Amino acid sequence: MRVTRNGYLPEREIQTGIGPVPAKAPRIRDRQPEDESGRIRFRSSILPPYLRKTKSMEELIPWLYLKGISTGDFSEALAALVGKDAPGLSAPTISRLKTIWQDDLKQWQKRDLSNKRYVYIWADGIYCNVRMEERQCLLVIIGATKDGKKELLALESGFRESELSWTELLLDLKHRGLKAAPELAIGDGALGFWKALTKVYHNTRRQRCWVHKTANVLNKLPKSIQAKAKEKLHQIWMAPDKAEAEKHFDDFIEIYEAKYPKAAKCLKKDRDVLLTFYDFPAEHWRHIRTTNPIESTFSSVRLRTAKVRSCFSSTTVVTMAFKLCQSAQKRWQRLHRSERLAEVIEGIKFINGIEENRNAA
Repeated sequence: MRVTRNGYLPEREIQTGIGPVPAKAPRIRDRQPEDESGRIRFRSSILPPYLRKTKSMEELIPWLYLKGISTGDFSEALAALVGKDAPGLSAPTISRLKTIWQDDLKQWQKRDLSNKRYVYIWADGIYCNVRMEERQCLLVIIGATKDGKKELLALESGFRESELSWTELLLDLKHRGLKAAPELAIGDGALGFWKALTKVYHNTRRQRCWVHKTANVLNKLPKSIQAKAKEKLHQIWMAPDKAEAEKHFDDFIEIYEAKYPKAAKCLKKDRDVLLTFYDFPAEHWRHIRTTNPIESTFSSVRLRTAKVRSCFSSTTVVTMAFKLCQSAQKRWQRLHRSERLAEVIEGIKFINGIEENRNAA
């Protein structure tokens, strides 16, 4: 036989979820003379060279860090899981991981978008409560692809939610290939984003987030009547058609304008952009009425930064948010009836969530 067994390579310990496990890979010998090419070399796919931790452990380390274990506490936290003196699980390991994540983020922020088409986008500025010279604001955009999948489209550190910061972000997306304007943008009342959107994607329609608007209106009302007012607001955006929503809208203004003009004005000034969703498929209303895809994801980012008392750098905050979003993205709900997105792209008109031709029939 040309290839024969030739003992084992030196034994080494592999760190697993149940502690260190000793392992030895077999060694083989090729009888082909050394001066001839084409010698057979064996490398185990189960036990690759230099492997010190199983895949589950490789995934556990960043997961624990992102969920709240600080760098200095890693050795102590992992001792209960895998035993003391586990190799490769110290604080420097986390520092090296953060460097790798930063490189991943830089590559992701430069990726080509020429083959992408996003029909809806959700945009928001997220503030993290960490000790820094200036309060950190993360500019976040999530996009819905033409097949209904939600993806993290952009994540940058910005100066507040200024028009300049949003314009730079949107222009960067366009320069990297995102030429086709989204059909609809969903966001809160930050004027910086809407002004920037008009400059870069002026044909994109607007939908104001009802969660943010509800909170803004209720803040201008006494607590004693907020619960009842909230029900009235829900009647607007839960109405089955635009005509009924307009009726509930007028009722709210009539009820509260005399005694609470600021609350009525806050609602009235965004009337048109609050009801844009009625011009899109009814199956998508639950997704496009609010910026919940962003808010629910970044609640974990806020929790992570709240657990850490020491200072963060802006790079660390963005990197951490990026990795948490990548993890959360796997669980994001796809748009219902995603085939409707092709109709939206084609420019088919929807009235009260139903295709115009079907309404006529």
